[in-house]
Amino acid sequence: MPIISAPHEFNEDDLYVDLRPSLGVPLHLKCEGFNFSGSIKQKAALEMIEAAERSGLLTADSVLVESSSGNLGVALSTIAASKGYRFVCVTDSRCNLATRQMMEALGTDVRIITEPHPEEGYLGARLAHVRQLCASDDRYVWLNQYVNTNNWRAHHRLTAPQIARRFTDLDVLFVGAGTTGTLMGCARWFRAHRPEVRIVAVDSVGSVIFGGTPQTRMIPGLGAGVRPPLLDESFVDDVVHVPEIDTIRACRRLVERGFLFGGSTGTVVAGAERWFAGHGTDRRGGTAVAIAPDLGERYLDTVYQTTWVHRLYGPDALGLDRAVAAGAP
Repeated sequence: MPIISAPHEFNEDDLYVDLRPSLGVPLHLKCEGFNFSGSIKQKAALEMIEAAERSGLLTADSVLVESSSGNLGVALSTIAASKGYRFVCVTDSRCNLATRQMMEALGTDVRIITEPHPEEGYLGARLAHVRQLCASDDRYVWLNQYVNTNNWRAHHRLTAPQIARRFTDLDVLFVGAGTTGTLMGCARWFRAHRPEVRIVAVDSVGSVIFGGTPQTRMIPGLGAGVRPPLLDESFVDDVVHVPEIDTIRACRRLVERGFLFGGSTGTVVAGAERWFAGHGTDRRGGTAVAIAPDLGERYLDTVYQTTWVHRLYGPDALGLDRAVAAGAP
């Protein structure tokens, strides 16, 4: 086992879960939640911070500021605490309580936006607040995950090659879409080195990333109310949109097998199931991998809280799962 002196020095990069025994799906989940930040966002956070340090943008007097729905905020909080930077995270009222508490425990100043922008939703309102902060004090340094190319470069350098080394016969890769940093980094690498691999982007219903109609979304992580500037659709072969209730059902089917994953992972798994339903579960006899961005502890009061699910999605929202589990038609 490694011996480390800073939290960002550790990330478990070679853990996969075979979902065929659990869900009957020929899919391997690349688990990215086993680090001190609890999600794949640690890679992008570290890449952006270290690039800003090398360029001289970050100094001892700097105050980091970023907009985040949760996971990147925790990752930046972790690294900022380790490196001695002050950090202001601008999030919104959909951010899970556990996530906010984690950031605050790490010393982050958490600003919660409660009113969405009339056209661009909560993301637009968060970005407006960040711009206002930066205009008020030149000590603020906005890494801006939405346009920062180091966001996708982290996954081009690390995530995609790791998957390629582990699965030399990879056929399909499923990647969730938010800022599209993970998606673009992996898609660009595979286009250059393994162009036969099919890249499937998984988005949430109500997100506008791939031109969808904006709708209220309650599960943070994937999806966006503003089209991500990092996105280049020419690198994406297929797009699957997942309703939030399917995200919840996927998470709950996984936890019945002892795997407590987060909402973003549930969305990716549900998206892969939808894609398989339309393309066949053994396409070309190859191997399919999905990136699981997070674990589930931060979703205990939402996705895994039955009262919360019933209040938002109706009293019968989870009934289908019980019927399927019982073998009902």
